[in-house]
Amino acid sequence: MTLNLRSPSALSRLGRQLRSQDYAFITVTPATHRRVNRRAENAWAHGLRDVFGWSRPYREGVLPAEIDRLLEEAGLRAEAGQDLGPGYRACIRASTVGRQLYFHSAFPTSDDDAVFFGPDTYRYVAALKRSLASPLLRRPVRRAVDIGCGAGPGAIELALCCPDATVYGADINDDALLLSGINAELNGADKLIPCRGNLLDGVDGQFDVVMSNPPYILDADELPYRHGGGEHGAGLSIDIVKTGLARLHPGGSLLLYTGVAIVAGEDRFLSAIRPLLDEACDEWQYEELDPDIFGGQLECEGYEQVERIAAVWLHAVKRA
Repeated sequence: MTLNLRSPSALSRLGRQLRSQDYAFITVTPATHRRVNRRAENAWAHGLRDVFGWSRPYREGVLPAEIDRLLEEAGLRAEAGQDLGPGYRACIRASTVGRQLYFHSAFPTSDDDAVFFGPDTYRYVAALKRSLASPLLRRPVRRAVDIGCGAGPGAIELALCCPDATVYGADINDDALLLSGINAELNGADKLIPCRGNLLDGVDGQFDVVMSNPPYILDADELPYRHGGGEHGAGLSIDIVKTGLARLHPGGSLLLYTGVAIVAGEDRFLSAIRPLLDEACDEWQYEELDPDIFGGQLECEGYEQVERIAAVWLHAVKRA
């Protein structure tokens, strides 16, 4: 379902209102979200975090009047549903990373054009910030791109860390591009440019940094925000390595957060990209950030031989 945002300016003002209320929310995994919302006391929202974080239905009077008005003006307030009785739902969610606030899709994210945000986002941003402060970052960052930018947290965080850089947020999802632009304005990332494109076909030229947090799950429904394609979902991540290395300036950095299938102790993704990295790079570093994520996926078709899925971070420097 398309976001159907009626007024981007109303959503921006809503974001500023949430900030003025010291709103903060850390988005959890869908499984945790579902379990917490099933508790009887959580059937209806009692405040801002319940409405905009936990995506719970709310009754009249729960939200401050101005926030409720802006949600309706933006076109993002819906009826709660006949089975629940009179009330409303927010068709948008808001999460915080440090002092930054990001709008993304409401729970559950089951639509093809859902704009996903979750624990991977936090790991991605944290690893990105470490790499931006690392001696491995050889070139000043003047031009960067985030492939599959989603709601824009990676691109925006880089833009805030590197205020002289022009940062492109590339995505095939029009809702993602719309929200990344609003989130950039809300967080003061004036040089972020949302651009529609598959991989890097929507933007020309070379870059100092190419970064990405792509989908990496082998998803039976092939939801775009989850499905990585290829063997065990690694196809898109491999394509990003190839495309990114080709579009970097000499000395530029490829920064990639992804999930990888471990089969009989072997990281199949690393085995596939190692020859590419050795051929094109002066130096590269690869590390597991979390050895065991999305454990429930191991019960799904295509994962019969997989013993775990690991979150990994790659920082590769193109040969000068």
